[in-house]
Amino acid sequence: MLKIKVTDRIDILPRHSFLSLVFSLAAGLLAISLIFLFSGVNPLYAIAKIFSGSFGSMYGLKETVTKAIPLILIAGGLTLAFRAKFWNIGAESQLLMGAIFGTWVGLNWGPHLPAAIIVPLMFLAGFIGGALWGLIPAILKIKFSINEVISTLMMNYICNEFMTLLIVGPWRGKTKFGFPYTDDLPLSAILSLIPGSRIHYATLLVAVVTVIMLGIAVYKTRFGYEVRVIGENPDAAKYSGIDFFKTTLIIMAISGGAAGLAGIGEVAGIHHYLSYPESISSGYGYTAIIVAWLAKLNPFYVILSAFFFAGILVGGDAIQISLGLPAATVQIFNGTLLVFLIMGDFFLKNQLTFQWRPKRN
Repeated sequence: MLKIKVTDRIDILPRHSFLSLVFSLAAGLLAISLIFLFSGVNPLYAIAKIFSGSFGSMYGLKETVTKAIPLILIAGGLTLAFRAKFWNIGAESQLLMGAIFGTWVGLNWGPHLPAAIIVPLMFLAGFIGGALWGLIPAILKIKFSINEVISTLMMNYICNEFMTLLIVGPWRGKTKFGFPYTDDLPLSAILSLIPGSRIHYATLLVAVVTVIMLGIAVYKTRFGYEVRVIGENPDAAKYSGIDFFKTTLIIMAISGGAAGLAGIGEVAGIHHYLSYPESISSGYGYTAIIVAWLAKLNPFYVILSAFFFAGILVGGDAIQISLGLPAATVQIFNGTLLVFLIMGDFFLKNQLTFQWRPKRN
């Protein structure tokens, strides 16, 4: 009888982590190539088309940066939650709740305030909205032992329906001829763009500053030490005097708040009004999970990781048009890479020993 024994690896060197990442990506791309091949598409051409569509032209680069902005913010917050072993799968709804809070501020206060005041207020409201939505599953887990994967995932559906209710009901714009949108934000509440692009540079700056601050917090502060201890050994964290309840609430407030910043950035920078959830977010909350994992839960690496996956999103749109592939192709691509990244991380941290024992009669 074959017995598999799993033991922790010791003395994991930085080069081991790097090689694990390289092999995981290579294996993931190989699996994706097989999927393309079975679909009757030349895998080399399809993958080349994805990356040329996003990085091979100035337009593609601009669109890639645009889609990287929400991914940087959301993934930065997720690195913090995942380090504490709090599996936040609800960043999608935290983004949407931030969009709801920020849009309300923009619509109601924007006409009476200058841009220098209303824009920071909208970002603050977006952060508060995402943070409050993130605190709910944290409290449910700590007080009632409800699995955070289930609660955060279910809250995505709740927020989707809530936003839909708003835009078809009380928030439906009087200037939209009955269509399910809010009125446009006033000019003072609309974010400026880099000329010739859709890059709202205020949110880009906020995103970069956020991940840098998160990186400093994780590696250079007592709070970051507490986050790492909670993730490695919650019991040891409690015995060492770490306030598990308080720290977890702060973690989820930051994680949800960062997603909320992304939400108001999308509304004020791209759309200028609130509409259906799938229009506001192209699945950024789910893609950011893979971004955080590729970054090895290091906030400093999130920018590069987000840029890479933003390129896949942009290139995925290109192959839908040129190759006639379904929209789900991008999700398959991202999901396959996530599976192999998780496998690579598992084999990096664990060693498998195979033992053969004769079956006893």
